[in-house]
Amino acid sequence: MGLLIIDEEHRFGVKDKEKIKEYKNSVDVLTMTATPIPRTLHMSIVGMRDMSVIYEPPQNRIPTRTYVLEYDKDVIREAILRELERGGQVFYLYNNVDGIIRKTAEIKSLVPNAKVDLAHGKMSGNELEDIMKDFINKKSNVLVCTTILESGIDIPNANTIIVENADRLGLAQLYQIRGRVGRSDKQAYAYITYRRDKVLSEVADKRLKAIKEFTEFGSGFKIAMRDLEIRGAGSLLGEIQHGHMEQIGYDMYCSLLDEVVKEIKGEETAEEIDVQIDIDVSSYIPDNYIENSSQKIEIYQNIALCKSEEDIQNVTDEILDRYGIMPKEIENLLDISRIKNLARKNYIIKINQKGDNILFHFQIDKFNLDYVNKLMKIYKNRIKFSPSKFPYITFKLKDKNYVLGEIKEFLNYLK
Repeated sequence: MGLLIIDEEHRFGVKDKEKIKEYKNSVDVLTMTATPIPRTLHMSIVGMRDMSVIYEPPQNRIPTRTYVLEYDKDVIREAILRELERGGQVFYLYNNVDGIIRKTAEIKSLVPNAKVDLAHGKMSGNELEDIMKDFINKKSNVLVCTTILESGIDIPNANTIIVENADRLGLAQLYQIRGRVGRSDKQAYAYITYRRDKVLSEVADKRLKAIKEFTEFGSGFKIAMRDLEIRGAGSLLGEIQHGHMEQIGYDMYCSLLDEVVKEIKGEETAEEIDVQIDIDVSSYIPDNYIENSSQKIEIYQNIALCKSEEDIQNVTDEILDRYGIMPKEIENLLDISRIKNLARKNYIIKINQKGDNILFHFQIDKFNLDYVNKLMKIYKNRIKFSPSKFPYITFKLKDKNYVLGEIKEFLNYLK
C-alpha cells in the first residue's frame, strides 16, 4: 500500500486512522473533509501536514439561508409548508432516539398534509435502506431523523432542514448537517433552533453565532478555525482531539508546539529572549483610532508577533489600509517592536529608562566586552559599563524627545 485516502475524516477517531496507517509505515496519507477537526487543522497550521483548500462550489449552487432562533411551532409549520408547496422535501433533525416517535407524531399533527417518516441509528440496515428509498422516490416528504444524515446523504430535492436543540451539537457537526440541503440549483433553508427561554452556555452561543455567520461556500475552513478557537487544538502527539489552552494562551501554546515539532524533526531550536521594555514614551492604540475592541486586540497581537522588519512593514501597511494615517502612539508601538527585535539579536534582556539615561541589561553568558570598547569610541563619556552579576550599559540620552530613535541607533552600532 502506497497511498491511503480518508474521506469524511472528521468521522474517524485517532485510533482508527493510526490503525489503518500501521499496515505500512511509509504510506502517504490524504485526508478529505469539509470540516477538519481542530487537531488535524492545527497539524497543518504548524507545518506537520500540508493543506489544500477548495473554495469553488459545484456549478449553479446557491448558499443556504441560515436562521438561528428559539424553537417556535408556527415558524416550523410555515417552513415545512413552504417547502412542500414548491414540491420539495424536508429533513427534521431530532437527535433523541427515545423521543423520536413522539416527535414524528407531533410533526404529523402540525402539518397534516405532510407524508412523515422517521429514521434513526437503532434501525437495521434494511429498514434504513427502505426508508431512504421511499424518501428519494418522494413517497415521503418529511424525514424526522437523528444525526445519521450528517454525511453521505445527497438528495437534491430536499432543500429545507430544521434542527432542534442545536445547542447540543458541535460546530463542525452543524456545518455538515446544514450541508445536506442546498445540493441543487434551488434556494435552500436551514432553521437552527434551540429551546425557548433556555440560557445558552458561552461555548454553545459561540457555536450558533458561527454557524449563522459563515454561510458562503468554502466556509468549512473558517468553521474549523472557529472550532479550533472554541475547543482548543488537542493533543497533537496523543489521542485527544480537542483541548484547552487558556492556562498559557494560544500564542505561547503555538510557540511551545513549534519547538517540540522542530525537536522531533531534528532541527535546532533556540530559546527566544523575552525582552522587557520600560521607557517614557506613549505607545498604545487610541480609542478614537480603532473603536472596536476585538480589532484593537488583533492589531496588538499582530505587532507582538513581528519578528522582522518585513513583518513590521506588513502590519504597518495593514493598519494604514484599514484605518488610515497612524497617530504617533502607534508609530511608537511599532518602533518598540523594532527595538525588541534588535535587542534579541544583541542578547539584551531588558531596556529601561532612568531620567536621561537608558540601561541595557545583557544575558550574562552572551556579553562581550568588545561591545564596550566599540561604543566608547562612538559615544565617549555618554557610555558607562557596570560589570555586575547581570552586566549592563548605561547610555546617556542627547535628546529625551528622540528617545526611540537614539535607542535604535545605539542597538544598530552593536551589530
